[in-house]
Amino acid sequence: MEIDGEEARLQRKQATYIFLDEPFEIQKETYRGQQYSQIYFARLHLMRALLYSLVPNWKPHLPICTVLELEEGRECVIIGTLYKHMKLKPSILDEYSKERSTTPLVKPHNFMHPDDHLVLEDESGRVKLGGAELLPSAYVTGIVVALHGKETSAGEFLVLDVLDAGLAPQKELPLNSGEDKYVVLVSGLNVGSGTSNPLQFQLLVDHITGHLGDEKEQGIAAEIVHVVIAGNSIEIPRGLLNGQNLASKDQSRLFEPIKELDILLTQIAAGVPLDIMPGPNDPANFSLPQQPLNRCLFPGSATYNTFRSCTNPHCFELDNVRFLGTSGQTIDDLQKYSEANDQLEFMERTLRWRHLAPTAPNTLGCYPFTDRDPFLVESCPHVYFAGNQQKFETRLLKGSDRQLVRLVCIPKFSETGVAVVVNLKNLECHTLSFGTQFS
Repeated sequence: MEIDGEEARLQRKQATYIFLDEPFEIQKETYRGQQYSQIYFARLHLMRALLYSLVPNWKPHLPICTVLELEEGRECVIIGTLYKHMKLKPSILDEYSKERSTTPLVKPHNFMHPDDHLVLEDESGRVKLGGAELLPSAYVTGIVVALHGKETSAGEFLVLDVLDAGLAPQKELPLNSGEDKYVVLVSGLNVGSGTSNPLQFQLLVDHITGHLGDEKEQGIAAEIVHVVIAGNSIEIPRGLLNGQNLASKDQSRLFEPIKELDILLTQIAAGVPLDIMPGPNDPANFSLPQQPLNRCLFPGSATYNTFRSCTNPHCFELDNVRFLGTSGQTIDDLQKYSEANDQLEFMERTLRWRHLAPTAPNTLGCYPFTDRDPFLVESCPHVYFAGNQQKFETRLLKGSDRQLVRLVCIPKFSETGVAVVVNLKNLECHTLSFGTQFS
């Protein structure tokens, strides 16, 4: 039967994509047994040059000294790397101690103690820091700062003021185009785990691809221009990975979650550009920056040029709006070794310190780079996200130089059924919530 008039067909909106993951890719690096001290030297060298340029506007009347040049009672500015001495910090050496440790049991999610203190270190030496201006609870090992203060008779440096690098320069946001374009951020799919709900994930896929809801709903779906999956996409049964050869039936069990994920990703990639990042539970290298998941894991999705396997951290631009994010390890590690009101405060600190992973390599695994530190933030993003968090949180951060950053904590989808949507037009943010329970 013919129907008069042609059926209205929705066209999906497009956005110009620029891939910016090159600094996080390990290509020509060669491991020759180098130590981690070199990444700290590279970090100090680059950050000190930046802080040197900021000090004349901050404390123009004070000289900049090295730790070795400190004199008792003389006020000055020192620049160096912070080291946090932590009483409860776990150490592999404790396992080999001849005497049973007297350290009290600690909560596995935080190793803070009232006796923790900070030390500042440069090439010439190190000095213990004192004073109420620099709270140990707010800092971690690996941050480069400038401190105003003076040496006391006890040999400590009494801190009177602190200067961190602040937000990096930001590319101006494109002029308001008046057109809504959405980016979907999701993490913690955990396909194959006990908490994963296949129907919930299928509902998300159907919404993104426009197979859900009425014309209005499909019209909104047509405005989705990009999807980012921020880590922990699959969960491999841990009991199988015991170092023994796998039987053929166990091999199929091992690959089942990956096959299931690929089927669903193929549906998304058929209609929308898709970026997938590795997370701590995915079959990727452990150390940051995590390299892209091998495309052979996704025989269906990888046939589409819309499918991209990316690094963690991941950086890209869509219509000149810069996105930067991780799968959550950097923020989770900060939570173990410092304190804040919420996860967004940890994220804000990393931007103000201009470093994505300040605790690497001290307590967070990373590759031993020799001449660079890829985690330094040289250009401030417009959207900064962290995956695999306990709940959705967002805030708009404003910098002193008119920077504007949308901070986003992406919750674990397998536990919450929540994905996050960011509008490229105005950086507004809301959630998509999928439930399969009927009341």
